[in-house]
Order: sequence, then structure tokens, then C-alpha cells
Amino acid sequence: MPTLTRPANPLCMPPCLHVHLTSYFKIRTTKPLFLYIYPPPLPFLLLNLPYSGDYFNPSSFLTYDQDMSEQKRTPRLNERILSSLSRRSVAAHPWHDLEIGPGAPQIVNVVIEITKGSKVKYELDKKTGLIKVDRILYSSVVYPHNYGFIPRTLCEDNDPMDVLVLMQEPVLPGCFLRARAIGLMPMIDQGEKDDKIIAVCADDPEYRHYTDISQLAPHRLAEIRRFFEDYKKNENKEVAVDEFLPSDTAHDAIQYSMDLYAEYIMQTLRK
Repeated sequence: MPTLTRPANPLCMPPCLHVHLTSYFKIRTTKPLFLYIYPPPLPFLLLNLPYSGDYFNPSSFLTYDQDMSEQKRTPRLNERILSSLSRRSVAAHPWHDLEIGPGAPQIVNVVIEITKGSKVKYELDKKTGLIKVDRILYSSVVYPHNYGFIPRTLCEDNDPMDVLVLMQEPVLPGCFLRARAIGLMPMIDQGEKDDKIIAVCADDPEYRHYTDISQLAPHRLAEIRRFFEDYKKNENKEVAVDEFLPSDTAHDAIQYSMDLYAEYIMQTLRK
């Protein structure tokens, strides 16, 4: 049977596979063709040469698809990674690239940072747009509901507007959902204004009919208040929560934060 043999000088052979043909198609027969694949010989072993390390240099290897041509030596990177490396595009940022929604300020998109029932304080990393772990809560409490922010809004603390979203189930950090603003919880954190929008998931059949915070059970409001009053106590940080305000006040606060964000964008573009 015909056999493909390696050349006399293996150093001249490119680093590819050697194929030994052990069977072939005969005329007017249906006998299959069998190929046995063997790894290439190491030239420094065959010729008793000292190993220099160049043989294993990744840059000296070419794949079959590259066909050993100079035009195909560029690594095949994922298109998104390649465009990011060339700075032609960047990954979407949840604060700036996600729209607030056509129903704003009544119904808005909310990016969830913290899952209901979690003791982990996640927050948006404003530089990268990723959700990072800020800390584990010092107190023995968990977030009573999903917590996040409204995209394309800006508050006096230079952060997007915070939202507590009431719904049946916890959702993953980093996802976004539609929420209906039903009230505002005025809050002072370390002497600074840090108000929270109270909202319900607009696509949750158990909560979507709520339109104002006065429709919630008093115990639910007491639970929310108590969490924010206590969750920083063991960090020796003082938080004060005022009386809950109706949905109209929440809508005005969201609209104001939208206007602040628009002004910030205009100032940035002028620079």
C-alpha cells in the first residue's frame, strides 16, 4: 500500500501532522479509505540536537485553516473583543445606554443591582458598567425587595436614582425590568440626601395594579422603613427615614433627575 513518509530532513517539514495512508479506494470497489494520524516528530530528538525552545514557540505554529499563508496569521478574535481593542466600539453601559422607557416618569426601566433576600450589597461600577460587590451588610438583615437604579437619571449625590421594586420573586443582579413608581421615601444618609423611589414591577400580576404607596399594607411600609434605618447601624453610620410621600412626588423626583442627567450630558458634550 502507498505510504506518505516524512522527508529526510525533518527540520524542513512544517509543524503539521504526518499522514500514513494504509488503505485507498480501488477502482470499481467500495472499499473505504482509512487514515491514521500521528503527531509530528520532534526534530531535536530525531537529529539529536539540543533543544532551543523555538520549536514550541506558539508564533511558529500555523493552523490548517491558516493554510500557512502570511495573510492569515492574525488571530481570529471575537468580533466584539476585536472592536473593543481597536476602540471602535465599547460595551453597553446600563446607566447611559439603556433608555429610561417611553412611559417615564410614571413607568420606568430599572436595572436591578441587589436581589431580594440578599445580604450582599452590590452596586454599579460607574467606570466599567459592571455590577460589583461593594460589601456584605454588617447587620443581620437582608434586602426586603429587589433594589436598583433608573438609567439616564442623576441625583445630587452624582448617582442615578435609587429604586426599591416590590414584586413576588427575586431577580438576578444586572437584569432590568419595567417598574411603576408609586411613592417616595425621603432619606438622609450620613447627612446627605439619598431619597429612594418605591415602585412595583409593572409586569408582576400581583403588584402591577398598585398605583400609590397608600395602597400598601402598613406592615409592608414599616418593614421597608426598618430595613433602611438598621442596615448601616453596625457600621456606625446614621440613616434617617422620613414619612413616605405619594406617587405624584415620586414622578416629580424622577423627572427632576432626568433633567439633571440631560443637563450633565449637554455639559459633557460641550467640553
